[in-house]
Parts: sequence; C-alpha cells; structure tokens
Amino acid sequence: MITPPFLKSGDKVGIIATARKISLAEVDPALRVFESWGLEVVQGVHLFDEAHQQAGSDKDRAADIQQMLDDTEIKAIFCARGGYGTVRIIDLLDFTAFEKKPKWVVGYSDITVLHSHIHKHFGIETLHATMPLNFPKDGSENISTQGLKKCLFGETPEYKLTSRLGSRSGHAQGVVVGGNLSMLYSLRGTPDDINTEGKILFIEDLDEYLYHVDRMMMNLKRGGMLEQLAGLVVGGMTEMRDNSIPFGKTAEEIISSAIAEYSYPVIFGFPAGHLSDNQPLILGREATLNVGAEAELLFKPPRKTGSKHYSAFLKPAIFISGFFILLYLIYQLFFSII
Repeated sequence: MITPPFLKSGDKVGIIATARKISLAEVDPALRVFESWGLEVVQGVHLFDEAHQQAGSDKDRAADIQQMLDDTEIKAIFCARGGYGTVRIIDLLDFTAFEKKPKWVVGYSDITVLHSHIHKHFGIETLHATMPLNFPKDGSENISTQGLKKCLFGETPEYKLTSRLGSRSGHAQGVVVGGNLSMLYSLRGTPDDINTEGKILFIEDLDEYLYHVDRMMMNLKRGGMLEQLAGLVVGGMTEMRDNSIPFGKTAEEIISSAIAEYSYPVIFGFPAGHLSDNQPLILGREATLNVGAEAELLFKPPRKTGSKHYSAFLKPAIFISGFFILLYLIYQLFFSII
C-alpha cells in the first residue's frame, strides 16, 4: 500500500460534501481548527448546495471531489459529513491524477465507499476519522481531532485499552480494512467489495435494527468475508434499535455468534465510529493486534510516502540496470577465456 505524503504547515486541504447536505455554521468550527494547524482550507464550489437530503446533485457533488482529486496543491480531502450519497457518485469519478499523486482522503460512515474503492483499485492508504461536522462547536479540539492531527502530520497511532466482555484473546498481524458495516454490506457484489482474507477487519455502525445487524453479519459470513480474517476490531455499535418483539441479542452478541466458529483475536468496544471518542484508523496500513486482559492495535510505520508511479518506475529501472551489468560480466568472462 502507498502512504500519501503527510501534511505540514502551509499545505492546502479541501473540504467537500459527498453525501448529506451541510451548512456553513456546521463546518465553521473545523475551518478554525484547520487554520490553527497552519493549513489553508479550500472549500468545494458546491459544498453548501442542497438537493433534498443531499449536498447538491450527484453531478455537482462529483464535480467537487473531482476538482480536489485533480488539484496537485491539495494535500488532503476532508469529507464534511456522512449520511447517504457517496455510492451514487463513485462511478462518476476519475482517479487518474490521484493515483499519480496520492493525498489523504478523510472521513467515516458513508465515506466507507471511498475507502473501499481506493484500497481495492489503487492500493493507497486512507484515514477513517472524525469529520468537520463532528468538530467541537466552540472551535476547540477534543480527543478525536487531536488524534486526527497526529495521523495527518506523520505520527503512527498505537492504541491500548482494557479488553471488554466478548473480546477474544490472540495475536495477529495484517492490513486494516473495513469501515461502516452497513456500507460494507451495500458494496457486496460490486466492484468495490473488499477482500478481507488475512486482514484485520474493522466494523462499526449507527442506528440499525438488531435484526438487520444479524442479516448483515450473516451475509458477510456466508460470503466468506469472516472466515479467513487475521483479526476483528469492533468499534461503536451506537444507538441500536429493536422491534416491539425483541430480537434477543445485543449487536455485540450478534457479532460474537457470527464468528463463534473462528479462532482469530477480537476486540469489542474499540474507540472508533459514531462515538465522541472517534480515534483515527489508517485503512490500508499493516498493524499488529494483541488481545488479552488488555488489547492493543499497533500500526506499523509507513514503508514510504509518495507516488505509486515512483515505485512502478523504480522496479523496471533496477531490472534494466541488472540486465546490463549481467551483459558486462558475460563480456568480461568471454574475453578472459579467449
């Protein structure tokens, strides 16, 4: 996986809305925080547009993110909020310029569509983290925004917490993938359906009926997405709903039941998702998962930052150089025999 360049003071960053509509009043606290970090904020042309629930038409929302993907001066793209709508524009986007010069794409919830698409097709890391809508309204910082800043400016996250009931002991290493459970479920059978084999899968969700959580977990299980995991990290399963006749299990119990026959380590209650403490996860980055009385998720430092095309150029260059060295050695050997 390719790590985009980390941010530094003076960099330009963009804010766009790929899903539900948002107002200037809701974005303003984040603008003040980003500026306090030394960043220059560029707002999408259609950031505050409205089309019923969504932030403007599909065409206009796509145009905003396309402009940010193509602009080489933009070093990170912040999705203003989630909701619903990113899946409606993903096929309108051209990632050619982004692939040549990667940049951080930041968000969670509905933004899982972007995370999954970028990982599946381009092998570039993205950041599952808090969004401008969630920044403290007074323009101050909280634990979520502080974690976001650390990741964006190059600090490698390491998380340690007390294991919650239901967590399962073990040790694993693997690339961290995933995001919002409902969105992962909606991407099944599409070109953005992620490969979870040998990976550490992260899931979280909000405002879902418990029977629907069970249906989604059964889909992932029957589709083979749970069987070959290296490990599972369960974030906030927040504000779950139930029917008048109870389903009979909590969200955590539903998940435990779906993975009962497997033996990989599991963390429940990880501080990420629709929570006030929404810690950033580098999706696409390899990490170590240790679960016992205490649980650890330790991300590895990046191998390198920059362009995927640099690596694509370097390997052939090494091969060609090696080929000419081999020819030279054969030439020397031939004339020494003569």
